Amino acid sequence: MITTPDDLLPLPGGEFLMGQDDGRDDERPAHRVALGPFHLCRHPVTNGDFVRFIDDGGYRRPELWLSAGWDLVNARGWEAPGYWERVGGEWHTFTLRGMAPIEAHTPVCHVSFFEADAYARWAGARLPTEAEWEVAAADAPREGNFLESGAFHPLSLREPATPGTLSQVYGDVWEWTRSDYAPYPRFKPAAGAVGEYNGKFMVNQYVLRGGSCATPASHVRATYRNFFPAETRWQFSGLRLARDA
Repeated sequence: MITTPDDLLPLPGGEFLMGQDDGRDDERPAHRVALGPFHLCRHPVTNGDFVRFIDDGGYRRPELWLSAGWDLVNARGWEAPGYWERVGGEWHTFTLRGMAPIEAHTPVCHVSFFEADAYARWAGARLPTEAEWEVAAADAPREGNFLESGAFHPLSLREPATPGTLSQVYGDVWEWTRSDYAPYPRFKPAAGAVGEYNGKFMVNQYVLRGGSCATPASHVRATYRNFFPAETRWQFSGLRLARDA
């Protein structure tokens, strides 16, 4: 959650190059985008932040939810992120090493786009667009908690982040954006079977950025686009807040 002005990294507007001509088919072609000035939270939303959303009735307040998300909350009985359970009055989560108490300072994961969007609205913020995320992350070092660490779960930030930079921008959790998974301008599917690689999935899905604790480090770059349907919760998916300047 954004608690102080120091949590926000101000980023100027302007014209920026997005995507790349040598990446996967959905990263091509590189193209210019125009952005207004905005702020991006320096850290992902944590388990502790999300518990405050739950305790404030976040899953019981229809005004926070998109209509389709509210339908899912009621149809599926959602009251917390995926794999969370109350044990002895405290929240625990199922990990690849079994059930464990949640850690307040660890990035929250297993949240759907709908939950991420509802949380952002509750926090007086919004999700970033994928263009904003890419521009903000372009110069960030590609280091973090990836598959090679062997943790297989998000980790708390171990050292204070350098002032004026983003923390945990790569690794730990994929971060939902508010952008539809759609082709870039002048996108053309490749010939043959390769042309079905990503182009056929460009409908009814949202873009996530940054990689996770299960992502190989070699896959991580600012231009990489992951995508899932809005209701998906099994992935190590979390969020980072944005605001207009």
